[in-house]
Amino acid sequence: MLPDQWAPTPDPRADDDHLHEECGVFGIFAPGHDVARMTFFGLRALQHRGQESAGIAVGDGTTVLVRKDLGLVGQVFSEADLSAMPGKVAVGHVRYGTSGAKSWEAAQPHLSAINEVIIALAHNGTLVNSDHLRRELVNLGVPFRSNTDSEVAAKLIGYFTQQTSRLREGIANTMKLVEGGYAMALVRDNALYAFRDPNGIRPLMLGRLSGHDGWVVASETCAFDIIGAEFVREVVPGEIIRVSDDGLTSMQGVPRRIPRQLHLRARLLRAPRLRQGRVVDLR
Repeated sequence: MLPDQWAPTPDPRADDDHLHEECGVFGIFAPGHDVARMTFFGLRALQHRGQESAGIAVGDGTTVLVRKDLGLVGQVFSEADLSAMPGKVAVGHVRYGTSGAKSWEAAQPHLSAINEVIIALAHNGTLVNSDHLRRELVNLGVPFRSNTDSEVAAKLIGYFTQQTSRLREGIANTMKLVEGGYAMALVRDNALYAFRDPNGIRPLMLGRLSGHDGWVVASETCAFDIIGAEFVREVVPGEIIRVSDDGLTSMQGVPRRIPRQLHLRARLLRAPRLRQGRVVDLR
Protein backbone atom coordinates (compact mmCIF):
# COMPACT_ATOMS: atom_id res chain seq x y z
CA MET A 1 0.00 0.00 0.00
CA LEU A 2 1.36 3.46 -0.90
CA PRO A 3 2.29 5.82 1.94
CA ASP A 4 -0.21 8.63 2.49
CA GLN A 5 2.19 11.23 1.09
CA TRP A 6 2.37 9.23 -2.13
CA ALA A 7 -1.39 8.87 -2.48
CA PRO A 8 -2.72 10.46 -5.67
CA THR A 9 -4.37 13.85 -5.35
CA PRO A 10 -8.13 13.60 -6.00
CA ASP A 11 -8.97 14.83 -9.48
CA PRO A 12 -11.58 17.62 -9.32
CA ARG A 13 -12.74 16.47 -12.76
CA ALA A 14 -13.59 12.99 -11.48
CA ASP A 15 -17.29 13.71 -11.97
CA ASP A 16 -16.59 13.79 -15.70
CA ASP A 17 -16.52 9.98 -15.55
CA HIS A 18 -20.28 10.14 -15.01
CA LEU A 19 -22.78 10.43 -17.84
CA HIS A 20 -23.55 14.01 -18.88
CA GLU A 21 -26.40 14.73 -21.30
CA GLU A 22 -25.19 18.28 -22.03
CA CYS A 23 -27.84 21.04 -21.94
CA GLY A 24 -31.63 20.89 -22.13
CA VAL A 25 -33.73 23.17 -24.36
CA PHE A 26 -37.48 23.77 -24.19
CA GLY A 27 -39.74 26.09 -26.18
CA ILE A 28 -43.49 26.64 -26.33
CA PHE A 29 -45.98 28.78 -28.24
CA ALA A 30 -49.41 28.53 -26.59
CA PRO A 31 -51.54 31.69 -26.32
CA GLY A 32 -53.99 31.45 -23.43
CA HIS A 33 -51.78 29.04 -21.45
CA ASP A 34 -49.43 29.67 -18.54
CA VAL A 35 -46.33 29.25 -20.72
CA ALA A 36 -43.86 30.15 -17.95
CA ARG A 37 -45.23 27.41 -15.67
CA MET A 38 -45.35 24.87 -18.49
CA THR A 39 -41.74 25.71 -19.33
CA PHE A 40 -40.84 25.24 -15.66
CA PHE A 41 -42.29 21.72 -15.68
CA GLY A 42 -40.63 20.97 -19.01
CA LEU A 43 -37.26 21.97 -17.57
CA ARG A 44 -37.87 19.84 -14.48
CA ALA A 45 -38.25 16.87 -16.82
CA LEU A 46 -34.99 17.84 -18.55
CA GLN A 47 -33.05 18.52 -15.34
CA HIS A 48 -30.84 15.47 -15.87
CA ARG A 49 -29.33 17.23 -18.90
CA GLY A 50 -27.86 20.10 -16.88
CA GLN A 51 -27.59 21.14 -13.23
CA GLU A 52 -25.37 24.24 -13.40
CA SER A 53 -28.01 26.87 -14.14
CA ALA A 54 -31.60 27.30 -15.29
CA GLY A 55 -33.55 30.03 -17.04
CA ILE A 56 -36.85 30.95 -18.67
CA ALA A 57 -37.65 33.77 -21.11
CA VAL A 58 -41.26 34.75 -21.90
CA GLY A 59 -42.65 36.86 -24.74
CA ASP A 60 -45.93 38.65 -24.03
CA GLY A 61 -46.59 40.20 -27.43
CA THR A 62 -44.73 43.39 -26.58
CA THR A 63 -41.38 42.45 -25.08
CA VAL A 64 -39.38 39.53 -23.65
CA LEU A 65 -38.68 39.00 -19.95
CA VAL A 66 -36.02 36.60 -18.69
CA ARG A 67 -35.31 35.03 -15.30
CA LYS A 68 -32.19 32.90 -14.90
CA ASP A 69 -29.68 32.00 -12.22
CA LEU A 70 -27.20 29.37 -11.07
CA GLY A 71 -28.79 26.31 -9.52
CA LEU A 72 -31.44 23.69 -10.16
CA VAL A 73 -34.81 24.54 -11.70
CA GLY A 74 -36.65 24.27 -8.38
CA GLN A 75 -34.07 26.51 -6.70
CA VAL A 76 -34.08 29.23 -9.36
CA PHE A 77 -37.85 29.70 -9.74
CA SER A 78 -40.40 30.50 -7.08
CA GLU A 79 -44.16 30.69 -7.38
CA ALA A 80 -43.86 34.48 -7.43
CA ASP A 81 -41.36 34.32 -10.31
CA LEU A 82 -43.67 32.22 -12.47
CA SER A 83 -46.72 34.32 -11.67
CA ALA A 84 -44.84 37.47 -12.73
CA MET A 85 -44.09 36.09 -16.23
CA PRO A 86 -47.34 36.07 -18.24
CA GLY A 87 -47.11 35.59 -21.98
CA LYS A 88 -47.88 33.45 -25.01
CA VAL A 89 -44.43 32.17 -25.97
CA ALA A 90 -41.44 31.01 -23.93
CA VAL A 91 -38.09 29.23 -24.04
CA GLY A 92 -36.26 27.56 -21.20
CA HIS A 93 -32.81 26.13 -20.62
CA VAL A 94 -30.88 23.97 -18.17
CA ARG A 95 -27.13 24.21 -18.56
CA TYR A 96 -24.29 21.78 -18.28
CA GLY A 97 -21.27 23.98 -18.99
CA THR A 98 -19.56 23.17 -22.28
CA SER A 99 -18.14 26.60 -23.19
CA GLY A 100 -17.45 29.60 -20.97
CA ALA A 101 -17.02 30.00 -17.24
CA LYS A 102 -19.65 29.16 -14.64
CA SER A 103 -21.38 32.51 -14.13
CA TRP A 104 -24.73 34.28 -14.31
CA GLU A 105 -23.75 35.69 -17.71
CA ALA A 106 -23.16 32.15 -19.00
CA ALA A 107 -26.62 31.03 -17.85
CA GLN A 108 -29.31 30.89 -20.52
CA PRO A 109 -31.56 31.92 -22.22
CA HIS A 110 -29.26 34.60 -23.59
CA LEU A 111 -31.01 37.96 -24.00
CA SER A 112 -30.07 40.20 -26.92
CA ALA A 113 -31.49 43.20 -28.80
CA ILE A 114 -31.94 43.58 -32.55
CA ASN A 115 -32.79 47.25 -32.93
CA GLU A 116 -36.10 47.50 -31.03
CA VAL A 117 -36.73 43.75 -30.96
CA ILE A 118 -35.68 41.67 -27.93
CA ILE A 119 -34.76 38.02 -28.50
CA ALA A 120 -33.84 35.23 -26.09
CA LEU A 121 -31.83 32.20 -27.23
CA ALA A 122 -31.57 28.76 -25.61
CA HIS A 123 -28.76 26.60 -27.01
CA ASN A 124 -27.63 23.02 -26.58
CA GLY A 125 -24.33 22.09 -28.18
CA THR A 126 -20.88 23.41 -28.98
CA LEU A 127 -19.79 25.72 -31.80
CA VAL A 128 -16.23 24.74 -32.63
CA ASN A 129 -15.44 27.97 -34.53
CA SER A 130 -16.93 30.36 -31.96
CA ASP A 131 -13.57 31.98 -31.08
CA HIS A 132 -12.97 32.97 -34.70
CA LEU A 133 -16.53 34.25 -35.13
CA ARG A 134 -16.29 36.24 -31.89
CA ARG A 135 -13.14 37.98 -33.11
CA GLU A 136 -14.85 38.83 -36.40
CA LEU A 137 -17.83 40.32 -34.58
CA VAL A 138 -15.62 42.28 -32.16
CA ASN A 139 -13.80 43.76 -35.16
CA LEU A 140 -17.21 44.88 -36.42
CA GLY A 141 -17.87 46.65 -33.12
CA VAL A 142 -20.25 44.06 -31.63
CA PRO A 143 -19.95 43.99 -27.79
CA PHE A 144 -19.88 40.80 -25.69
CA ARG A 145 -20.69 40.18 -22.01
CA SER A 146 -19.51 36.56 -21.75
CA ASN A 147 -17.20 34.11 -23.51
CA THR A 148 -19.89 31.54 -24.37
CA ASP A 149 -20.56 30.26 -27.85
CA SER A 150 -24.27 30.80 -27.19
CA GLU A 151 -23.73 34.56 -27.07
CA VAL A 152 -21.76 34.32 -30.32
CA ALA A 153 -24.76 32.65 -31.97
CA ALA A 154 -27.17 35.28 -30.60
CA LYS A 155 -24.97 38.16 -31.76
CA LEU A 156 -24.54 36.60 -35.22
CA ILE A 157 -28.30 36.23 -35.57
CA GLY A 158 -28.72 39.85 -34.54
CA TYR A 159 -26.07 41.07 -36.97
CA PHE A 160 -27.52 39.24 -39.97
CA THR A 161 -31.10 40.11 -39.05
CA GLN A 162 -30.14 43.78 -39.16
CA GLN A 163 -28.72 43.23 -42.65
CA THR A 164 -31.73 41.33 -44.01
CA SER A 165 -34.58 42.75 -41.86
CA ARG A 166 -35.91 39.20 -41.39
CA LEU A 167 -35.20 37.09 -38.33
CA ARG A 168 -35.44 33.81 -40.23
CA GLU A 169 -32.88 35.04 -42.74
CA GLY A 170 -30.64 36.09 -39.87
CA ILE A 171 -30.90 32.58 -38.43
CA ALA A 172 -30.25 30.95 -41.82
CA ASN A 173 -27.15 33.08 -42.46
CA THR A 174 -25.87 32.23 -38.99
CA MET A 175 -26.37 28.52 -39.65
CA LYS A 176 -24.23 28.85 -42.77
CA LEU A 177 -21.31 30.16 -40.70
CA VAL A 178 -21.34 28.24 -37.41
CA GLU A 179 -19.69 24.83 -37.19
CA GLY A 180 -20.47 22.12 -34.68
CA GLY A 181 -23.47 20.35 -33.20
CA TYR A 182 -26.34 22.46 -31.90
CA ALA A 183 -30.06 22.59 -31.24
CA MET A 184 -31.52 26.03 -30.49
CA ALA A 185 -34.84 27.58 -29.55
CA LEU A 186 -35.36 31.33 -29.78
CA VAL A 187 -38.22 33.64 -28.87
CA ARG A 188 -39.12 37.20 -29.67
CA ASP A 189 -42.17 38.92 -28.22
CA ASN A 190 -44.66 37.10 -30.46
CA ALA A 191 -43.01 34.06 -32.06
CA LEU A 192 -40.99 30.90 -31.38
CA TYR A 193 -38.13 29.68 -33.60
CA ALA A 194 -36.39 26.30 -33.46
CA PHE A 195 -33.45 25.10 -35.54
CA ARG A 196 -30.87 22.35 -35.59
CA ASP A 197 -27.42 21.74 -37.08
CA PRO A 198 -27.35 20.19 -40.58
CA ASN A 199 -25.77 16.97 -39.28
CA GLY A 200 -28.46 16.42 -36.67
CA ILE A 201 -25.89 15.91 -33.92
CA ARG A 202 -27.98 17.47 -31.14
CA PRO A 203 -31.58 16.29 -30.64
CA LEU A 204 -34.61 18.56 -31.01
CA MET A 205 -38.19 17.28 -30.98
CA LEU A 206 -41.44 18.89 -32.09
CA GLY A 207 -44.66 18.30 -30.19
CA ARG A 208 -48.22 19.61 -30.05
CA LEU A 209 -50.44 20.32 -27.08
CA SER A 210 -53.60 18.27 -26.71
CA GLY A 211 -56.42 20.21 -28.28
CA HIS A 212 -54.02 21.45 -30.95
CA ASP A 213 -53.83 24.91 -29.36
CA GLY A 214 -50.06 25.12 -29.00
CA TRP A 215 -46.69 23.84 -30.22
CA VAL A 216 -43.70 22.67 -28.20
CA VAL A 217 -40.04 21.88 -28.92
CA ALA A 218 -37.66 20.12 -26.54
CA SER A 219 -34.42 18.19 -26.35
CA GLU A 220 -36.32 15.08 -25.25
CA THR A 221 -39.92 13.93 -25.41
CA CYS A 222 -40.06 13.46 -21.62
CA ALA A 223 -40.65 17.22 -21.50
CA PHE A 224 -43.81 16.70 -23.61
CA ASP A 225 -45.27 14.04 -21.35
CA ILE A 226 -45.31 16.22 -18.24
CA ILE A 227 -47.36 18.98 -19.92
CA GLY A 228 -49.69 16.75 -21.91
CA ALA A 229 -48.15 17.34 -25.33
CA GLU A 230 -47.84 14.71 -28.05
CA PHE A 231 -44.72 13.98 -30.07
CA VAL A 232 -45.09 14.98 -33.75
CA ARG A 233 -41.62 14.53 -35.27
CA GLU A 234 -37.97 15.47 -34.98
CA VAL A 235 -36.85 18.86 -36.19
CA VAL A 236 -35.09 18.02 -39.46
CA PRO A 237 -31.33 18.71 -39.49
CA GLY A 238 -30.79 22.16 -41.01
CA GLU A 239 -34.48 23.09 -40.63
CA ILE A 240 -35.84 26.36 -39.20
CA ILE A 241 -39.32 26.19 -37.63
CA ARG A 242 -41.31 29.33 -36.83
CA VAL A 243 -44.50 29.32 -34.74
CA SER A 244 -46.66 32.43 -34.39
CA ASP A 245 -50.30 33.50 -34.54
CA ASP A 246 -50.11 32.61 -38.25
CA GLY A 247 -49.39 28.98 -37.39
CA LEU A 248 -46.32 26.80 -37.92
CA THR A 249 -44.08 27.34 -40.93
CA SER A 250 -40.86 25.60 -41.91
CA MET A 251 -37.91 26.35 -44.18
CA GLN A 252 -34.59 24.64 -44.79
CA GLY A 253 -32.00 27.05 -43.41
CA VAL A 254 -29.04 25.01 -44.65
CA PRO A 255 -28.95 21.75 -46.63
CA ARG A 256 -29.11 18.57 -44.59
CA ARG A 257 -25.80 16.71 -44.57
CA ILE A 258 -25.67 12.92 -44.83
CA PRO A 259 -23.03 11.52 -42.42
CA ARG A 260 -19.95 10.11 -44.14
CA GLN A 261 -20.58 6.62 -42.79
CA LEU A 262 -23.93 6.59 -44.60
CA HIS A 263 -22.21 7.62 -47.83
CA LEU A 264 -19.76 4.74 -47.32
CA ARG A 265 -22.56 2.29 -46.60
CA ALA A 266 -24.39 3.42 -49.73
CA ARG A 267 -21.25 2.91 -51.82
CA LEU A 268 -20.72 -0.55 -50.36
CA LEU A 269 -24.30 -1.55 -51.06
CA ARG A 270 -24.03 -0.34 -54.65
CA ALA A 271 -20.69 -2.07 -55.27
CA PRO A 272 -20.61 -5.48 -57.04
CA ARG A 273 -19.87 -8.50 -54.83
CA LEU A 274 -18.08 -11.77 -55.51
CA ARG A 275 -20.15 -14.83 -54.63
CA GLN A 276 -18.73 -18.31 -55.30
CA GLY A 277 -16.53 -16.99 -58.11
CA ARG A 278 -19.30 -14.94 -59.73
CA VAL A 279 -19.72 -11.19 -59.75
CA VAL A 280 -23.10 -10.27 -58.26
CA ASP A 281 -24.44 -6.75 -58.76
CA LEU A 282 -26.45 -5.87 -55.63
CA ARG A 283 -27.95 -2.71 -57.08
